Amino acid sequence: MEELTQTPLPGSKPKRPNLLTVLCILTFIGSGMNMILSLVIAGFYDTFKEVVLLFSEKFQLPGIDVLLESKPIFFLVSGLLYAGSLGGAFLMFQLKKTGFHVYTIFQILLILAPMYFMHLSGPGILDLIFSGIFILLYSANLKSMH
Repeated sequence: MEELTQTPLPGSKPKRPNLLTVLCILTFIGSGMNMILSLVIAGFYDTFKEVVLLFSEKFQLPGIDVLLESKPIFFLVSGLLYAGSLGGAFLMFQLKKTGFHVYTIFQILLILAPMYFMHLSGPGILDLIFSGIFILLYSANLKSMH
């Protein structure tokens, strides 16, 4: 059976699928907050480190030592990578297929950045899962982008 697709009338704007809208909004929130947080940490790294040290004295959190060994450049680069991810989502919100490629490249770089800057042996499993799910769901909407 032939798949039915809606062809927009000449001069009308194509409709953005609801799933794409939700994904973009979630990306605007997540990447936007992470971008701001990363750039603030990069700018106020010494204060951030003091607060983390005080916090780690009261609570035993796994991985806190890796965070304390990181450098401000990691947070600066992360902030810029989140900005790229945000830009890709903005393009997809405008139904531009290029945004998917931009978003995917920046998500891959966000997964690799901690491995490079913190000398980790592998990527974070949650980073892989969430990035993978979002990339997969965004790719399901490629047919509605131009």
